[in-house]
Amino acid sequence: MPFEGEGQGKGGIMEVTFGTASTVGADILDGPRAMPGALGVRCRILIADDHTLMREGLRALLVSEPELQVIGTADNGRDAIRLAVSHKPDLVLMDLAMPHMDGMSAIRELRRRGFKAPILVITMHKTEEHIRAALQAGASGYLLKDATREEVLAAILAVTAAKTYISPAVADRIVSRYLDHENGEGGTVVRSVSDTLTVREKQVLKLIAEGRRNREIAGDLYVSVKTVEKHRANLMRKLDLHNTAALTSYAIENSLVAR
Repeated sequence: MPFEGEGQGKGGIMEVTFGTASTVGADILDGPRAMPGALGVRCRILIADDHTLMREGLRALLVSEPELQVIGTADNGRDAIRLAVSHKPDLVLMDLAMPHMDGMSAIRELRRRGFKAPILVITMHKTEEHIRAALQAGASGYLLKDATREEVLAAILAVTAAKTYISPAVADRIVSRYLDHENGEGGTVVRSVSDTLTVREKQVLKLIAEGRRNREIAGDLYVSVKTVEKHRANLMRKLDLHNTAALTSYAIENSLVAR
């Protein structure tokens, strides 16, 4: 299935690998090994995630495979960039929501610096906009944190083979929208998540990204603080984001505020 975005192959189309839907929903460490001899060479991996449990869980999974070697870990985007540049891993596993610098910005900065190795996003975010933004930033694949052992290893195999892997939990949604779009006039109109935001919600999002507090936003828009809190809650629900930093990053990525 062709999918438009950055890092495309010949003719502007990149090869995309979709996982098997049956692999979704189990613990990330469950299941038998799925990679003996598959790579043929040792793959040096950098893990970037701000949750210690996630970093250690991924490390335990990866070191159980003889062809995979974890050469370092980072708990924020800035350290991920520093370690990727200095250690030159064969693969980076990158979370999106991290302190100091988010994963999306870290991916973009690494690609700007000429970092060529695949970067596999591992995140909780399931929206199509997050997927598109990650791929456009330069990610090689998109994996959800509830993936099984088999899916994690399959994703690693795909991206290290210069393919783009998309988690099956979100792949169906993307394929459905793509097919609707290809059907042309008579098909379903493809709407991004941002299209579901009201004018007022976009105004609130812009002000949040500019660093305004709820009381300040209320004063600027001549509404109550409770109304601003309701708009903020609606934004987080619609965008599947869970804190101010994530809302700010989204607003920047979608050009609602200057970088």
